Amino acid sequence: MIGRWLVAYAAAVAIAAMAQPVEALNPDVRLETIKETICLKGYTKTVRPSTTYTNGIKRRLLREAGLPAQDAALYELDHIIPLAVGGHPRSLVNLMLQPWEGEDGAKRKDKLEVKLQCLVCSGQLDLQTARKEIFEDWRGAAKRHQHKRCGRRNYEGD
Repeated sequence: MIGRWLVAYAAAVAIAAMAQPVEALNPDVRLETIKETICLKGYTKTVRPSTTYTNGIKRRLLREAGLPAQDAALYELDHIIPLAVGGHPRSLVNLMLQPWEGEDGAKRKDKLEVKLQCLVCSGQLDLQTARKEIFEDWRGAAKRHQHKRCGRRNYEGD
């Protein structure tokens, strides 16, 4: 069971090693629109797909990876480029299964997503750099940014 997941995960990592596909990006989020999009408090809630949509995609990806449906709770349907930095909410190119737990788990990546959003919105990190870093090597980005403090007084996002 874990072996099949690793194959699916390795395929997703190989895709992520390529240049960011335009389909993975939300066209409404650009440098000139971040104050009205990702930097607006509650933004991700306004673009997050319904659970009806995400649960259907999650079941499909579990089936394609050869994983039993009853394992669904062990995985998050992850936005490879997170909504918090302008990832496309519904594009299949931007969605993959990610285990919740472990070194490569969603709980760890979710913390990075919040930090990158804050760094972008407080002017400490360029939007394109944040997207590139999390898309190409989110583990490396987590290490690079782990000690950075976010200028919270300039940031009121999610």
